[in-house]
Amino acid sequence: MMPTPDGVLEQLYDRASADITKPAVEESGTRERIEYICRCLSNRAGVRLLLACLLAKIDQPNVDLRQPYTEIAGERCFSGRTYDEQYITRFVNRHRLPCNSTTAFLTPALRNVDQPLTTGTVIVGRPRRLYQQTLQVLDDVAADRVSAEDALVDVIRQLIVLREEKRARMEALLAGLEQSSDALPLSAEQIVTLIQQHLACRNSSRLPVLVVAAAYQAASSLVGESAKALEAHNAADQQTGALGDVEVCLANEDDVLTSYEMKMKRVTNEDIDRAVTKIVNHSPRIDNYVFITTDVVEPSVAEYAASMYERLNGTEIVILDCIGFIRHFLHFFHRLRIEFLNGYQGLVLAEPDSAVRQPLKEAFLTLRHAAESDE
Repeated sequence: MMPTPDGVLEQLYDRASADITKPAVEESGTRERIEYICRCLSNRAGVRLLLACLLAKIDQPNVDLRQPYTEIAGERCFSGRTYDEQYITRFVNRHRLPCNSTTAFLTPALRNVDQPLTTGTVIVGRPRRLYQQTLQVLDDVAADRVSAEDALVDVIRQLIVLREEKRARMEALLAGLEQSSDALPLSAEQIVTLIQQHLACRNSSRLPVLVVAAAYQAASSLVGESAKALEAHNAADQQTGALGDVEVCLANEDDVLTSYEMKMKRVTNEDIDRAVTKIVNHSPRIDNYVFITTDVVEPSVAEYAASMYERLNGTEIVILDCIGFIRHFLHFFHRLRIEFLNGYQGLVLAEPDSAVRQPLKEAFLTLRHAAESDE
């Protein structure tokens, strides 16, 4: 009796983890392509596409793994998204494999394809090499240059290697922080500099959200207010019903008092107008709608925001500079500055890699270690 797709994945995981130094694929070209796809941290769609298509081929040997869209029609096509969502998601979460938490088939590059994924197919996405290499691996399996089972074992093996490398680096970085824990606590201004350095790193758009959430987490017992659980970084407000990126309520209550919206660019009048629409349509009425920006605050836009107070019957819209916000918070709640820093670190490390990439997590620990080190 053939195992279920879940069973196939577990069998191949056991095979891959038995010796993560031993490749299953003998053909060097395919093996190198699989390694590149698995280690392409800037785009994780390729590895999930491979996982889903290879699993489908093992589960249904008669399908063409290059046809993971039912829109193609015909006996050899299949739903790659179904395999991805029903089996791959559970599998990568169960084993903490370094993949995106969501399906590859909803990414812009793969969402609307209605033709076989042959090596001649042009997929618009970056890096271009990732899609070229992924299509070539699919072709290698379709042409029987390598078996689907061996290819899937090697994909899983590479992900295990990547997971263990990541774990070892994080353990070393956290151990370095423990060694410097007896040093003089960082001052408020040193923490501001540390956060500023972290925000200056690439792909940091999620970080201002975590800055504000960490501030409320540290001071919630003193101010009697707390931030609601954060929505996923890619969840739209229209889908979740949220007013903004961080919503603040009175302790033990659900009604939102203050909403924060983060911008990695200048706030415009159009942003203010969209906020007004959300405020008007929200019940009960909120007290504050705060924009936090990492860019310049234009005086004319700030004035436009302030002019909405009477129109909104007492709800105030304001634009704050992100660094200015955190500087004022750390001096106002000076004795909570290390609680804030530890809370921010915890939030950064807890975010999925699709929201805060692994290099960005490691960058924070490295920056903090450098700031706290007395060497």
